[in-house]
Amino acid sequence: MSDHGMPSPDLWKSVDALWAWLEADQPVSGREGLLLRMLKLSEEVGEVSEAVIGAIGQNPRKGVSHTWEDVQGELCDVVITALVALRTLTPDTREVFHRHLARVTERSLGPEAA
Repeated sequence: MSDHGMPSPDLWKSVDALWAWLEADQPVSGREGLLLRMLKLSEEVGEVSEAVIGAIGQNPRKGVSHTWEDVQGELCDVVITALVALRTLTPDTREVFHRHLARVTERSLGPEAA
């Protein structure tokens, strides 16, 4: 259960399921499909930027067009897209991610934090 009393989906099962769904109906495959999957990250990061600009009303033509909750959702989309892209590169997504997270944590916070 999550902190809000709702069932929590299993992250890694969800990543695998989303990857399988995308693989099953991929209009472009091979190397180009792989590159497009990686480029999807840039699109999602751009949507974070758009939401932040909209949340602070930086664009005078649009004014305040987004909320900070929109920004949160867009950040989640970036994380999901990145994990699916990683799954595209390796079926060992969980292990690769956890190993890398441990290295970053140790490098940033010291060996006792990892």
